[in-house]
Amino acid sequence: MADKIPANCEIPLYLFNKGSNFEAYRFFGAHLGKNGDQDGCWFRVWAPNAKRVALVGDFNNWNEEANVMFPIGNSGSWEIFIEGLKELEIYKFAVTGADGKMRMKADPFGTCMERSPSTGSRVFQVDCYKWNDKDWIDKRDGFYQRAVNIYEVHINSWKQHEDGTFYSYLEFADEAIPYLKEMGYTHIEFMPLAEYPFEGSWGYQGIGYFAPTSRFGNPRDFMEMIDKFHQNDIAVILEWVPAHFPKDAAGLYEFDGSCCYEYTDPKKRDHLSW
Repeated sequence: MADKIPANCEIPLYLFNKGSNFEAYRFFGAHLGKNGDQDGCWFRVWAPNAKRVALVGDFNNWNEEANVMFPIGNSGSWEIFIEGLKELEIYKFAVTGADGKMRMKADPFGTCMERSPSTGSRVFQVDCYKWNDKDWIDKRDGFYQRAVNIYEVHINSWKQHEDGTFYSYLEFADEAIPYLKEMGYTHIEFMPLAEYPFEGSWGYQGIGYFAPTSRFGNPRDFMEMIDKFHQNDIAVILEWVPAHFPKDAAGLYEFDGSCCYEYTDPKKRDHLSW
């Protein structure tokens, strides 16, 4: 494993190893960009106990030998640049763990995933949405000086179309906003919307902390939904539950063959009462 860390990786990894990189999602995950004059996508993942990590997807026929990732010094992180990749490409990490077993894992920092029950990550550019809620942002400090009335909602079961399909993020906003305003609600609180595998779940067993579930649309739809609420003076609370580590193959559980993201103590790692 090479000792030298590229200059553009030094500060993000230094802060990450200190536990103070509060924007690690800007470094890890999949990011469209350039390598020299070549357009493509950078992929980075933290798997400190892995023996090897490869990037697999439709672009290489899921061949774990085609695009083996490179260790970034001795940091426990891995990276690779794939030329020509564009938004919505599906990928996973083929992680050969400390125990010698290969696991196909979704991206822990991915911002978009396939529609359940599929569990692949998708390349998605989330920083190009143009927000229209500046007026609300400018006045939100004063917003919290008034009485608070919170409407908690589980989108899956709130309302469905006659054929049983879910309302999209945008359909939900258009249906919910008039009701919330009529009833005097100041906030809407969403039960977990980070991606999760089990259809019958309330969303607590997550496998994609940075990816809004694709059940109701893509990340831009999700942002536009929040934007709509803000434009109507409704604050948004997102429940985020990083304490559960479901044993679904693509999730964070035993990511690199060890307790990489989860507690080593089984009494903390497994919520047996659930």
